[in-house]
Amino acid sequence: MVGKNCFAIASDRRLGIQLQTIATDFERIYKIHDKLYIGLSGLASDAQTLYQRLLFRHKLYELREERNMKPETFASLVSAILYEKRFGPYFCQPVIAGLGDDDKPFICTMDSIGAKELAKDFVVAGTASESLYGACEAMFKPDMERRNYLRQSLRHS
Repeated sequence: MVGKNCFAIASDRRLGIQLQTIATDFERIYKIHDKLYIGLSGLASDAQTLYQRLLFRHKLYELREERNMKPETFASLVSAILYEKRFGPYFCQPVIAGLGDDDKPFICTMDSIGAKELAKDFVVAGTASESLYGACEAMFKPDMERRNYLRQSLRHS
């Protein structure tokens, strides 16, 4: 979700399939830099591999350009990496959230072959995405302040 010069990204930490739980401390949200995060839902091995490739490419960009990548640029990088593997795709659905120029929030999600879905309010991904749309629509208010996100997330978790 995006708010006034802020964003919130959340996920569960359960790793499992159907009724079988393997772990309850699995990371799905990864920090790229201070103002950019990526959430990866889907097959755990593909998500970890994709994250390692993205971190490597971001560090190369940082060395070459001597600055952090903007969220829009990072979204294009993720899309290109996913599309180049379109015939044997990574089975994961990324959610990218970050702050761009002048702390303007940016969010987007993609399918497994890199087709972007940009939004101005919120995006959802994963197996429970149909259920999450209703919850996000009920909780979302335009231009919410940073402290309101914390209050909303604690109330509805």
